[in-house]
Amino acid sequence: MASRLRFFPAALALAALLQPARAEQPRAVVELFTSQGCSSCPPADALLVEYSRQPDIVALSLPVNYWDYLGWKDTLAHVAFTERQKAYAHSRKDRQVFTPQMIVNGKKSSIGSDRDQIEQAIQATTKGRKALPVQVKLSETNGTVTIAVEETPDTAQREGEIWVLPVLRSQTVPIERGENRGKTITYANVVRGLNRVGEWRGGSARFEVPLETALKGGDGYVVLLQSTDAARPGVILGAAKGPGL
Repeated sequence: MASRLRFFPAALALAALLQPARAEQPRAVVELFTSQGCSSCPPADALLVEYSRQPDIVALSLPVNYWDYLGWKDTLAHVAFTERQKAYAHSRKDRQVFTPQMIVNGKKSSIGSDRDQIEQAIQATTKGRKALPVQVKLSETNGTVTIAVEETPDTAQREGEIWVLPVLRSQTVPIERGENRGKTITYANVVRGLNRVGEWRGGSARFEVPLETALKGGDGYVVLLQSTDAARPGVILGAAKGPGL
């Protein structure tokens, strides 16, 4: 009996280590609009890699295509990301579209390489909260992703849309021409699609999407709960990272 008691604490410690880690609720979503043809973008791309390693930050790279004429066609860009950036500018009513541009929590625009400005934007959009106002939790079973939305008392916003974004966790690109000629740049959480899942009308709700759809074009995924403003993207109310992010 004595020998069993001696090893019991070690067994408890091992069991604790084997328990799955609880996903941390994000306090911010940062979206970097970037381009392989933009000479000012590499420092912002490197900063986004750092943000992607923070458990309480959802960091996304959205490569745009409007600098392709400068001599190098961005290999990851998509017109949908350009349209999303422009729609954000219309929602803010400032019409500012540039690279590198970081949009924080769907609301504040910052220079994508300016850490201090980005941190100030995070503080301004969270208003002292430790997490986004609406909790979003994910689970995977039999090839299906279940998205569970749990309303929290500190939000007045009661409507939004659920989006699933496939991402490439890391992509390294050698750039042969244009303003970044000769550079090799690593991008983190490169978005490969914008998939609308459904509407959220407040309160608790569940949504399901095939895992194949969530991962299509990527090796991970992110879920966003986002308000809309005249069919344009608005404030991000909640978010969650898929496994491995």
